[in-house]
Amino acid sequence: MRILVDAAAVPVVIREILFRAAKRTQTPLVLIANVPIQHPDSPLISGIVVPAGWDEADDRIAEMAGPGDLVITADIPLASRAIEKGAAVIDSRGSLFTPE
Repeated sequence: MRILVDAAAVPVVIREILFRAAKRTQTPLVLIANVPIQHPDSPLISGIVVPAGWDEADDRIAEMAGPGDLVITADIPLASRAIEKGAAVIDSRGSLFTPE
């Protein structure tokens, strides 16, 4: 299991909560955005910077997502793509996206 975060759209306070959760649960967390996102120095937490452009981060997240992963995004088309690949998807407030 990994936590994949649409990082540019997630508020800083939520990122901080995610950092603590990743460390506490020993779950790898990947921040994906088209700009570098600061994060703690931890082998569990990493960042991927994608090229600037429409849906570049979404495309990378959808490509990476798979069964057992958790995707955090507010983007409904990305949520749909991740769910199709077997990932669970929530928004930054914790609301679960479903296929419906």
